[in-house]
Amino acid sequence: MSNQQTEKIRILSLGGLGETGKNLYIVELDEDIFVLDAGCMHPEDDMLGVDIVIPDTTYLVENKDRVKAIILSHGHEEHIGAVPYLLRDLKVPVYGSKFTLALLKDQCDEIKLKKRPKFHEVHADSKVKIAKTPVSFFQTNHSIPDSLGVVIHTSQGPILYTGDFKFDQNPVDGKTMDVDKLTEIGSKGVLALLSDSSNAEVPGYTPSESIVAEGLKDAFYEAPKAIVVSVFSNHIHRIQQIIDAAEKYERKVAVVGKSIERAVTIALELGYLTDENETLISKKEMESTDRDSLVVLTTGSQGEPMSDLAKMAKGSHPLFKFEKKDRFVISAMPNPGNEKHVSQMIDTISRTGADAYYGKTKKIHVSGHASQEELKLLLNIVKPQHFIPVSGEFRMQYSHRQLAGSVHIPEENIFLLEKGEVVEFTKRRGKRTNKIPSGHVLIDGLGVGDVGNIVLRDRRLLSKDGILVVVVTLNKKHNKILSGPDIISRGFVYVRESEALIKEAETLVTKSLGEAMEQNQTEWAQLKSHVRDQLSKYLYEKTKRRPMIMPIIMEA
Repeated sequence: MSNQQTEKIRILSLGGLGETGKNLYIVELDEDIFVLDAGCMHPEDDMLGVDIVIPDTTYLVENKDRVKAIILSHGHEEHIGAVPYLLRDLKVPVYGSKFTLALLKDQCDEIKLKKRPKFHEVHADSKVKIAKTPVSFFQTNHSIPDSLGVVIHTSQGPILYTGDFKFDQNPVDGKTMDVDKLTEIGSKGVLALLSDSSNAEVPGYTPSESIVAEGLKDAFYEAPKAIVVSVFSNHIHRIQQIIDAAEKYERKVAVVGKSIERAVTIALELGYLTDENETLISKKEMESTDRDSLVVLTTGSQGEPMSDLAKMAKGSHPLFKFEKKDRFVISAMPNPGNEKHVSQMIDTISRTGADAYYGKTKKIHVSGHASQEELKLLLNIVKPQHFIPVSGEFRMQYSHRQLAGSVHIPEENIFLLEKGEVVEFTKRRGKRTNKIPSGHVLIDGLGVGDVGNIVLRDRRLLSKDGILVVVVTLNKKHNKILSGPDIISRGFVYVRESEALIKEAETLVTKSLGEAMEQNQTEWAQLKSHVRDQLSKYLYEKTKRRPMIMPIIMEA
């Protein structure tokens, strides 16, 4: 427990509640703010053209003088993907494990972050003081190396954040969840536990990552031609097992895909991956490797349409195309909402004659998140006075709340929060208070936040009903049309088959402009609005469609 007397503690989230990804949790100790993780998420289907989504961090930017540190639990993009963008506005130190910081530095380089913050490397036994507050860490198991839980020590008791975790009794890297330390922390009277809810609906225990080794060897056994394995880019333990399986059957592994190539390079440099028998080959060596000796390791397991795997399935990838008798292995499960995309991708690959090897019965994937019995075990070990389920969709948080109630945590001490909702603790008692504005920021190419609801609405409109461009040249002095109107259609109607409709539309624009100029409407905005309104009504009557109408009026 900290000697510093903390009169008021506030806990809230700007992301990660009611959604998969975008995790960002805030602990406020009087005037000091500590940020726990800052991740991104993949765009939803209606976010056309958007690359990633990050939390709206306006609250942190407005209070940047109070922010003391960003503390990271592990290196998945759902937990660190927003950090480089946040660091553009906040000049604060970042604390994380060796592998986590290596991945983060690579992301900072990718977006060309000008000023590097101070990166502080920590490990499971680290104890640091940030501002006046002691912070310690504990070992967790997850599907990425160097995952840590975080403990913020306050005068009202420790606040414990698990990050993503599970209890793996036989982990690939030999590092088990630190039960002894959790028991010790629990004995100090944990004020609040923030715990991963991703698998709160799944009964029983999550199987050990080590069982995947046998499943992969079965998948590789007697595969007649090339094998393509799709995994998450930084699932280093899984990648190691794929390398080991390839080595057993005397195959070579080529890594294809920007994100997974970077992750593998970093892991090899830091010693988290081993390749003693030179099983890994470069992309250049793929052409000279016999097809029946080749393993292609790539990403795209979530059915992402622009991934390398999707291009291989469509036959448009420059390095590899699926052929008959190839084998395709998905060593991952679809994230919630991605099931349709994954199913479509498997169908496309199956049409090539390749053998798709996937599903729960194949034992080629296990989750990295704790299931119900493990979540209850953690609650019983830690014995928190207050509990906040985090990291998951609302139904997962709700199920986690039910589990907490089943191990006798009082219902009034369990806080099922929405993003922005604040729980305040004084004298070891928690209560809901105000709500902080929250939301999301869309990243499109190099643009951060310049794509909003209006732009998305226009993109949806364009994708649905197309666009009409109306070009006309006026002599405003004599209220006369000099040329046009010319109408250009894209995605609305096929002009050659709709000549009558286009001609009637041009006549309507001429008439509309004439009426407007007779009424002395000479402002460009008024003329454009008049044309847009008249043409929109006419086209809807004729086609029951509402294309985007873009008048371009020039003066001569």
